[in-house]
Amino acid sequence: MRKQHFKISLQINLLIIVFAIPSLINSQNDTNTNAKETLNIGFVLYTKGNTPGTLFARWNYANKYSGPGLATGGPRTTGYAGKYHVRYFYENGKFSDEYDLVIEKAGDFYDVSWIINEKVEAKGVGMEVKDGLAVGWRRISD
Repeated sequence: MRKQHFKISLQINLLIIVFAIPSLINSQNDTNTNAKETLNIGFVLYTKGNTPGTLFARWNYANKYSGPGLATGGPRTTGYAGKYHVRYFYENGKFSDEYDLVIEKAGDFYDVSWIINEKVEAKGVGMEVKDGLAVGWRRISD
């Protein structure tokens, strides 16, 4: 048990390093106040985690913000469909957002929802690609 806990901790630390170091070189955190209006378009690539029910995330919003993420609590079966809890971080490692994530199979594609307090905050569509689940999304505005 202790050995497995150490292995999981090591995997998470390696994930953080793998995503953080290259990202510091190419960070997309645009602090220019004269920048054009931010598009309401995002993209995320989910890949299977080493532990059943987990997904690693690599996200981008409007080519302005990006970083890694980790979805946990998903089904321990194959495929991507299921309910997860996901936490996203910026390139510098600071916390960004946290959601309940619902991935639903829709034929050959997927419908994806990001939820906070039972309210859908963003919707997306996705498809399986060689290395994971690729999802385009947008925030829902009232």
